[in-house]
Amino acid sequence: MLIISLIFIILSILQFILILIDIFKRPQKMFIMNIVWPLTGLYFPILGIIGYYTLGRTKIDRLTNHNKPFWQSVIISTTHCSAGCSLGNLIGAPVIFLFGITFFNNELATTLIIEFILAYIFGLLFQYFHMEIKHDHPLADLKDAVKADTFSLIAFEIGMFGFMIIMRFAINNALLQPNKLEYWFLMQIAMLIGFITSYPVNWYLVKKGIKHAM
Repeated sequence: MLIISLIFIILSILQFILILIDIFKRPQKMFIMNIVWPLTGLYFPILGIIGYYTLGRTKIDRLTNHNKPFWQSVIISTTHCSAGCSLGNLIGAPVIFLFGITFFNNELATTLIIEFILAYIFGLLFQYFHMEIKHDHPLADLKDAVKADTFSLIAFEIGMFGFMIIMRFAINNALLQPNKLEYWFLMQIAMLIGFITSYPVNWYLVKKGIKHAM
């Protein structure tokens, strides 16, 4: 499992770098997507770079029809939500480990609480700055961001946390520490599952006009 973990983590880092370099050459129309796509490459080995080049890369030809099928717009909306969640999880796990933070003398509860809070904060920030508005009324805009992102974020975390909880009973817990490559490989799988559980919710939110199509 160590070798597989190493391969997928190296692939993810390479994807992150390649997407970042390409974005410097072809910036996204929405600034926040300049952050979303490299993050997608970081937590989605292989699928991340395929998604970027097929759905996300800025087209140079201005005459090209940029209208996407609805399902593709939902995928991009889901990557947007997932990137915020993943960033919170990527930051939360090392912070808990390095500083030895514990709530209720329970490591699992601590992880769930801190990572969820960070994921929620980053998810809302990503949604807030995605909105194509001037933010003249920041409180009202924040309320819209909460309405648009809360359920999709919860759906993502259910999938992600659910998988990682199962892994605690399925494999050696010593591998489920942020200083282990295996942990980050399993986190990649967990984030993929989170993406899958979040997609139907994003579909509904975009369909109802609660969330913007992308």
